Amino acid sequence: MNEFLFSILAWINSWVGNWGWSMVVFTVMIRLVLTPLDLKSRISMRKTAKLQPQMQALQKKYANDKEKLNQKTAELYKKEHVNPLSSCLPLLLTWPILIAVFGAMRMAANGQLLQQVTEILRGQSPTMEPWLWIKNLWMPDSLFSPAYPDLGTLRQVAADQWQSWFTTLQAEGIPAALQSANLTAESFTQANLTATIQVIEDALKAASPEYANAVAIMPGWNFNLLITQLSVPNVFNGLMLLPILSAVTQIIMTKITGTGQPQDAGNAQAASTGKFMQWFFPIFSLVICFGYSSAFALYWVAGNLVSMAQTVIINKVLDNKEKNEAALAGEGTVK
Repeated sequence: MNEFLFSILAWINSWVGNWGWSMVVFTVMIRLVLTPLDLKSRISMRKTAKLQPQMQALQKKYANDKEKLNQKTAELYKKEHVNPLSSCLPLLLTWPILIAVFGAMRMAANGQLLQQVTEILRGQSPTMEPWLWIKNLWMPDSLFSPAYPDLGTLRQVAADQWQSWFTTLQAEGIPAALQSANLTAESFTQANLTATIQVIEDALKAASPEYANAVAIMPGWNFNLLITQLSVPNVFNGLMLLPILSAVTQIIMTKITGTGQPQDAGNAQAASTGKFMQWFFPIFSLVICFGYSSAFALYWVAGNLVSMAQTVIINKVLDNKEKNEAALAGEGTVK
């Protein structure tokens, strides 16, 4: 699935000619494919919301008899042809797609980073992929990440991709900067990979003074926090706008998509869970977009924006449909 999605992304890029805008087009395509699931979820949420007065009456009536409450609730759902899980299932089905897209983004980012590593080792200027304020789309949009591949980012590349890279490197000729390291296929096994990547980063610095200066820390810009350390490199990659936008758009999207969802005032646990999820996803998106490539963060932000627009349109369509049905029902009553 990862390779299939990556092939689609690469095909789009062959037409667009820029990976950043290709990500945006790719995101729109993915969201359009998921529209039927989103529509089904919205319809189910509205049906469930309409039952809330009856649900609250049942909860009050059978407050001391949970078994009877469950029975009456099931009967109400059956009578009104409502499946309480149908609003959640379409959303859950989108998660495997999100994971597959994440894998495709990782494949694209890692492949491009390894290409840049090769170019630096051969004494060439690496081929960057700029997008608006971002210098290298394959590195995180952050003040604390260099524009060039660094130790932390290279450690995220999977062992099999490193092995494939080394095989290609052997076929084309090992760069002079790496020849003294005497690397073998065994060097790229999972057990030896961490040490090998350190050797490669040292070789990058030796091969390119430009690279060594770019990843070096600005004097006085090293911050030791309680749980981590943040440092600003001489050539930082971005301004952290995409991670921040991912969290902000997630908050807005949660509020928009929450419109019309059942608000169960009598269920404190449900209310607490809803409150937790309202803040969990923005924080989660901020963290993951802060640590991974700008390409993935761009996908996340674009996906949120498209999803918000879809939700507004779907809600408007459903509102108009309900008004028309109510009007027709009113005319039938008058007659």
